[in-house]
Amino acid sequence: MATYFILDADKSEGCCSVQLIDGDGIFNVSGIDHFIKEVKLGECGLSYAVVSIMGPQSSGKSTLLNHLFGTNFMEMDAFKGRSQTTKGIWLARCAGIEPCTLVMDLEGTDGRERGEDDTAFEKQSALFALAISDIVLINMWCHDIGREQAANKPLLKTVFQVMMRLFSPRKTTMLFVIRDKTRTPLENLEPVLREDIQKIWDSVPKPEAHKETPLSDFFNVEVVALSSYEEKEEQFKEQVASLRQRFMHSIAPGGLAGDRRGVIPASGFAFSADQIWRVIKENKDLDLPAHKVMVATVRCEEIANEKFSHFITNEDWRQLDEEVQAGPVSGFGKRLTSIIKSCLSEYDGEATFFDEGVRSSKRHQLEEKLLQLVNPAFQDVLGHIRWGMLEKFKASFDKALEIGEGFSSASSAWFKSCMTQFDEECAGAIIEQANWDTTKVRDKLVRDIEAHISSVRTSKLSELTSQYESKLHEALSEPVEALLEGASDETWTTVKKLHRRETESAVSGLSSALAGFDMEEEIRDKMVKSLQDYSRGVIESKAKEEAGRVLMRMKERFATIFSHDSDSMPRVWTGKEDLRAITKSARSASLKLLSVMAVIRLGDEPDNIEKTLTVALLDSTKNETSKKSITTSDPLASSTWDEVPSSRTLITPVQCKSIWRQFKTETEYTVTQAISAQEANRRGGNWLPPPWAILALIVLGFNEFMALLRNPLYLGVIFVGFLLVKALWTQLDIPGEFRNGALPGLISISAKFVPTVMNLLKKLAAEGQAPPAANPENRRSSTNNTSSNASSSENLPEHKSASKTD
Repeated sequence: MATYFILDADKSEGCCSVQLIDGDGIFNVSGIDHFIKEVKLGECGLSYAVVSIMGPQSSGKSTLLNHLFGTNFMEMDAFKGRSQTTKGIWLARCAGIEPCTLVMDLEGTDGRERGEDDTAFEKQSALFALAISDIVLINMWCHDIGREQAANKPLLKTVFQVMMRLFSPRKTTMLFVIRDKTRTPLENLEPVLREDIQKIWDSVPKPEAHKETPLSDFFNVEVVALSSYEEKEEQFKEQVASLRQRFMHSIAPGGLAGDRRGVIPASGFAFSADQIWRVIKENKDLDLPAHKVMVATVRCEEIANEKFSHFITNEDWRQLDEEVQAGPVSGFGKRLTSIIKSCLSEYDGEATFFDEGVRSSKRHQLEEKLLQLVNPAFQDVLGHIRWGMLEKFKASFDKALEIGEGFSSASSAWFKSCMTQFDEECAGAIIEQANWDTTKVRDKLVRDIEAHISSVRTSKLSELTSQYESKLHEALSEPVEALLEGASDETWTTVKKLHRRETESAVSGLSSALAGFDMEEEIRDKMVKSLQDYSRGVIESKAKEEAGRVLMRMKERFATIFSHDSDSMPRVWTGKEDLRAITKSARSASLKLLSVMAVIRLGDEPDNIEKTLTVALLDSTKNETSKKSITTSDPLASSTWDEVPSSRTLITPVQCKSIWRQFKTETEYTVTQAISAQEANRRGGNWLPPPWAILALIVLGFNEFMALLRNPLYLGVIFVGFLLVKALWTQLDIPGEFRNGALPGLISISAKFVPTVMNLLKKLAAEGQAPPAANPENRRSSTNNTSSNASSSENLPEHKSASKTD
């Protein structure tokens, strides 16, 4: 009789369970009906999902379901030994998951309780689960992946074939749960598992209707991995909690549940399940591998796992692994080969009486697992060897360069030495059981050494280039600046000689230094060409700087020639100098400087720039006086010079014309001052009236002179007026003011006249109020000193003002 459970504690949490099919294959009709009423499944319509789990006996299926869905399935007591716990098929409602989700716990496959020949129920229950479930959990051990007779492969093969024959296609999600995951990443396990599933599908004989039907029409394959529940319980629970979230709203679009086409309404679930089980029970075509093969598979797997576990805890291996983590290990290959050989020998001794094919397959899997386990240590050893050789090369190579050894010979010799030693050490690290290739590590070392050589070569070449560029800059910069500043006919000839001499010297030194680098001729020529270009660039850069200051240089040259005589003494404008000739000479010298700075002349190409500038700028007055035709074109009305490329041009013709115009404007004042100085000098030498004017004044002023003699009061007034005029003459420094010209003198005197008169009146008033002195001579002397001091104080700002005006 079927058994039905509803536990109060579980019911309060929304969970109850029922044995749907007992161990004899009898469908519990009354129990399922009562269960559906209890969980109110009939009210769900199509909003429900069915999840089932299948896998080997005692693989932790019930434990997983209880933690994943909050169910109350019976779990195995590990302290009582490994035995069958779940019999038949149990059904429960998941707690706390929406929509309503039913979960079926299937009896484990490959159980010893049913014996070798009674495997029909295992096949039928697996097919039943696939037929009614939206999601099927395939519980499997991590070490089953890649095994031919494990991971339920034969069972899946039979189920695939029978399902296609019995049912119309309905996409079901198969979620493979990998238990007790090892250090192998899931990204590496999943492709192997998917490949095995595809192979099973491809190997299944298919009816005509499904000859070309792909696996994806029947199943959505998903893979997850969980840690060991016994060894890593907390991590296991965290992973299960994360997996539980995927079952929330599983039937929604994009959810975990597969195709919902043809889903049976919840009210008809019991009847549908009963009919499907009847069809499965009546089918006799299902077949599974022979029991002996399965026992051999399980037992050899257990032995292999046991030896693998012993290897992990092997003291020799752990010590070797720790040494590898700490640094290079001598004799790594021999020591590890011995440890692996011992482990495989123990496996051969215990598995010798089992099926040869299974035994060999499991031995190969064990060997692969062992090699996979020790491969990281082997890679670490190779890494230590590669790093040590790289550091040795760097130190030896750098030391060889420091003592003056040639770059090419040093790099070649130490490269060969280090690679030979690397190959020898790698040979000592390889183990007999593996055919591991060290080519990738060797290639990485070669690339690292070549990268270091390239880096050092680049650094050394950069240092050489910078060294010779610095020498060229020092040898050319200041001399070229001095030559261009004193521009003359021989300026560019001298610059070319300097450029050629210094460039040849630098190129010779660089070529000698590059001889030890074993460079390609093309690269060497390119560096030499770059140095030559740099040399030319220094001169061109300096020429451009001087071209930007050409107006200032022209004015300085004009002022030097115009204001100094042939003996470099300052000129004194006495009125006897030929001012026109001096001005023309100074302008010609300034124009010479402009023509020299107009273009860069490092080649031998002639030009007529100086002639063009002389005709257009210096001789323009002559051209006008000779009534030259107004239709003649302006030679400076252009942005380029004839037969001179723009790359050599520093100052264009139009710019020359503009600079000359500004130059003339700014030097015009100097010429005007010189003219004024000459006129003032001539006037200063003859400032009295001519003799005939003096005679006329005596004759015409005779009556006035006689009037003065008749009235002495007029003499007193005239004498006082004379004193005032003399004082003003002295205070205003009238002769000095008129030395700069008549107009400037009048302007200066008019500006100072009123303040000077007021100052004199104030001093006279102060003298009148002072007490009389006892000694008239002392009083006169004091008056004269006061007058003299006043005169000096008044003249000081006037001279300053005059100097500023000049």
